[in-house]
Amino acid sequence: MNVGTEQTTTVVIGTGLSGLAVAAELRRRGVDSIVVDGLDILGAGQPANTASLQRCDAADSDSLRERNEILRHLRIYAASHGMDVRNTTRAVQLTMVGGAPTGPTDEPFVRQWEVHTPTGILLADHIVLTRCAHSQLRRMLNDFGITVGRNLVSAMRAIGIYLVGVGELITPSPKEVLRQAKTVGQAISAKVNPENTPNLLTGSLAILPA
Repeated sequence: MNVGTEQTTTVVIGTGLSGLAVAAELRRRGVDSIVVDGLDILGAGQPANTASLQRCDAADSDSLRERNEILRHLRIYAASHGMDVRNTTRAVQLTMVGGAPTGPTDEPFVRQWEVHTPTGILLADHIVLTRCAHSQLRRMLNDFGITVGRNLVSAMRAIGIYLVGVGELITPSPKEVLRQAKTVGQAISAKVNPENTPNLLTGSLAILPA
């Protein structure tokens, strides 16, 4: 492995509520991850424009208070469990290694992702995106030469990319973000440790709903 390249199971892009929630869920299930602050470039050099999502983030005061409280708990959990959260590191390019899936019998993990950052490359089997519009994701997939049908989420998952907290026109509620984080954590854990039961580690987050 080249100098400046790190191997991990999952790279989570986004250090906000969605990113920390899914990273905490992965940690609870014994799956290692590296969390970076954001993605500056989508696909073939397209800047990530999240203005439409940011505009919807200013919800009512109760929802905002709930969001901030959950985020505070997640940051405490991340610090106390030694999670690898890199608040000042941003991804500048995603490169797929191994090509697009060829069919339902395609072997798992023959594809990996190189997440390029200003300080090196993170090599991972899975990517979790938390701050992108659907139109950007479709453009990114097209740039990788992947035809996207009606089901964008399925197309993303087929190549190891998962979405948490990503909405078309409105940012999901905190409860919905936590539900998505749990679902994605289960899906990635099932691929990494298919022989294990879902609750690999004890001590689940009290803030996560059942």
